[in-house]
Amino acid sequence: MSGGGTETPVGCEAAPGGGVKKKDSLGTAGSPAHLIIKDLGEIHSRLLDHRPVIQGETRYFVKEFEEKRGLREMRVLKNLKNMIHETNKHTLPKCREAMQDNLNEVLQRLQAANHSVCRLQQKEQEQKKLYSDHLLASENQHITQWEDFMREQHSKRAEVDEEHRKAMERLKEQYAEMEKDLAKFSTF
Repeated sequence: MSGGGTETPVGCEAAPGGGVKKKDSLGTAGSPAHLIIKDLGEIHSRLLDHRPVIQGETRYFVKEFEEKRGLREMRVLKNLKNMIHETNKHTLPKCREAMQDNLNEVLQRLQAANHSVCRLQQKEQEQKKLYSDHLLASENQHITQWEDFMREQHSKRAEVDEEHRKAMERLKEQYAEMEKDLAKFSTF
C-alpha cells in the first residue's frame, strides 16, 4: 500500500455514485470497506510517504547551493586557473632562468672555494709536517745535548772526585806533619 492517492481493492471497480461493482466471482464486501481502504491509503501517503516533500526540499537546496556557492566557487576556480596559467607561462620560466644563471655562478664560487680549501689543507699539512720534522729534529738535538751534558758531567765528576781525593791526601799529609810538629812540642 505504498504510493500516493487512493487505492481500489483488487477485483473491484469504483462505480459512479459511490457504489462498488463486482468484477469477478470472488467479490468483496460493499461500499464502507472501500472507503476505509481509500482513507487508509490517504493517511498512509500523508503520514509515511515523505518522498514528494523530500524531493522538493532537495531540489530547493541544490538550486540554492548551486546558485550561491556555485558562482563563488566558479570565480575562485577561475582565479586559480588564471594564476596557475600565469605561473606556468611567465613566473616559472623566469624563475628557472634565474635559477640556472645563479646556479652557474654559485657552482663557480663553490669550485673556487673548494680549490682554496684544498690549498689551505695542503699548506696546513705541509706546516704540520715541517713542525713535526722540526720537533723531531729538536728532540734529537736535545737528546744529543743531554747525552753530551751527561758525559761532561760524568767527566767533571771524575775530575772533582780526583781533586777531592788529592785534596784529602794533601790534608792528610798536612795533618800528619802537624801531628809530628805537635809531637815535638809535647816533649818539652
